Amino acid sequence: MGQRIRSSELSDRISQRLIEDLASGIMSPGQHIGAQYIADLYGVSRTPVRDALSQLENHGVLNRQANRGYFVADDVAANVAQWLDEHGNTDTDSYYRLANDWLLNRLPEDVTEQFLRDKYDWTKSKVSELLVRAVREGWAERKEGYGYRFLPVAKTPEAFEQIYRFRLAIEPAGLLEPTFNLDRDIIAEQREIQQWMLTVDLESVPDEKLLANGSLFHEEIIKLSGNPFFLMSLQRVNRMRRLMEYRAEINRDRLIEQCSDHLSILNLLEAGDTVGASYKMKEHLGGALRRKSPLAWRWANDHGSE
Repeated sequence: MGQRIRSSELSDRISQRLIEDLASGIMSPGQHIGAQYIADLYGVSRTPVRDALSQLENHGVLNRQANRGYFVADDVAANVAQWLDEHGNTDTDSYYRLANDWLLNRLPEDVTEQFLRDKYDWTKSKVSELLVRAVREGWAERKEGYGYRFLPVAKTPEAFEQIYRFRLAIEPAGLLEPTFNLDRDIIAEQREIQQWMLTVDLESVPDEKLLANGSLFHEEIIKLSGNPFFLMSLQRVNRMRRLMEYRAEINRDRLIEQCSDHLSILNLLEAGDTVGASYKMKEHLGGALRRKSPLAWRWANDHGSE
């Protein structure tokens, strides 16, 4: 009989994930946090979600209002930073270790849960959760019948550069599609996230969430093209490049420039200047390509910076 995750353990994991979403700016002060919404978002039942919300209320991260439920506290940033300092995220460290071993060809293409349990001395529930995450992020798949298969990803600097060249080809073009339609809700949501990143202490935000916010911006903008194949293609290559970006130390000073570029693109779109926004997107991605060329990438790995 398979090992089941204890309710308290699942509640702790939900609490940690909520904290990381709060740290990333996905959820903002004053926002209502419904138990059913979180259950649907994370694919869990309401019972451990209620326990997690209560736990975060005790830490001052959420406020509970009678007959209305939970809301993100106004002073959430300080409490989130304290939580991250106290709790950390060992599962994220394990995930990076698994991903890094695959990138460095230390793992076979086909694996079983038992193989990974023996290799890393991890529990069955932990291995299962990490593999589910790898499947969700696009670099693993469940085999028919038994086991998992790790998939080809951007394992080399050359492949990483090819991804950026592909993005240069489709993202500026997406803004010029005849089916382009400005969704002001998307623009407002992305503006809020980018402005939040300019004001928050970036050192308190997990690397994973910083990378996710950047990917989300580009995926939401290309969604406006009205061409679903642009979005599907970008999502796929973003999943492929994410593993290599985990290996490099994030330059948080560079993130300030990145967020400023993103806000400039949003301003141009809101003004109806799609041609200008397309040019700015091309300029933005071209700068990233120059910084992340194979030569620059090897230098970054050798020197621990972007």
